[in-house]
Amino acid sequence: MRLLKIVLPLLIMLSFGAIHGFAQEANPSDSLTHQQSEKPEKNLKFSILGGPGYTPDFGPLIGGSMLFTFKTNPDDSLINRSNVPVAFAWLINGGFNTVIRPQLFFNQDRFRIFGSFVLKNNVENYYGVGYENNKSQVRSDSTTAYASVALNFNPVFLFRWQESDFFIGPQIDISKTNITDPANDLWQSDSLYIAQGGTEAGAEFTNVGLGFQVSYDTRDFPANATKGLYFTASALFYERFYGSDYRFQSYQFEYRQYKALPFLGERRNLAWTVANTTVSGDVPWTSMAMLGSPFDLRGYYLGQFRDQSTSYAILEYRHMFNFNKDRWAGRFFSKFGFATWGGMGAVGPTPFDVEGWLPNFGAGLRIEVQPRMNFRMDIGRDPINKQNLLYFNMTEAF
Repeated sequence: MRLLKIVLPLLIMLSFGAIHGFAQEANPSDSLTHQQSEKPEKNLKFSILGGPGYTPDFGPLIGGSMLFTFKTNPDDSLINRSNVPVAFAWLINGGFNTVIRPQLFFNQDRFRIFGSFVLKNNVENYYGVGYENNKSQVRSDSTTAYASVALNFNPVFLFRWQESDFFIGPQIDISKTNITDPANDLWQSDSLYIAQGGTEAGAEFTNVGLGFQVSYDTRDFPANATKGLYFTASALFYERFYGSDYRFQSYQFEYRQYKALPFLGERRNLAWTVANTTVSGDVPWTSMAMLGSPFDLRGYYLGQFRDQSTSYAILEYRHMFNFNKDRWAGRFFSKFGFATWGGMGAVGPTPFDVEGWLPNFGAGLRIEVQPRMNFRMDIGRDPINKQNLLYFNMTEAF
């Protein structure tokens, strides 16, 4: 019954979105009529899917996703289309979430801007630090909940190294979090919350990090690759002298690889990833390494498992349907597909000192709203807490 409460409202959302999303988006690549048209193809394409929904994280909401794609130079044949996916949710119980994750390509793909922008005003939960604390902590208004208004700005500027597939460049991370109405257990008994200035009234954190990122990228299409690999390593250093409340370091690496499966048909492939985040120094609890986002272990509450190091590995199968595109029905149903995945996460004080393992699996619907650009609705399973969580976003998880 709990799963039906999640899925049925989202089917309404998808029905609403399918009408409005496909109307907004012109997908002319497989349309004979368009090929014969004299109208030039528009550079900017816009797609939207949205409507009413429900998640165990936030309850009833109005939410969805938007996708903007364009070429920064329409005459440049060597760059991919830039994409700006936007996920948004207005919470019926109060508050909102907005997440923007742009991928911008410039100058024959010699320069890229990646990153994220997050703005949210909602109720979140802090379970403590460490696997055993996280696993056993009861989630409630009196034990873990707090109101949060948060802003995070994290651009990455990447320059191609000569004529290679390597990119390198600086990155910035600016975050500001204002916490109010903390649960009684937080301000009365959580030692880290108290040590870092938390009171009955709440807490504030402003952190500024500067660093760099190195990446290697042979993907055929970064937003939805079917072959190639991607490796990225980054380091951020948060210092008081340029505005950070705390002095600490954050190190991240991720390896992704993609393999087409032509023996199963077109648009079927495997994707897998291995990633780690490790922080050190005087780390605020809001900046600890954590799992449970729409882009890693889907099914876990974001922030329930946090420590100085988190790792995960995921294998995902992606399958789009292929029907006869000479007819309208074939073109329409060829926009649909699915994905299924399995993975494992780990949390502990270091990458080599694992206190707990986090199994994960799930499946999801895919709708192609623009050529090789999918809307996804995923339902992920958390076997530790025996729960299912729902996610909807533009573009793939990785």
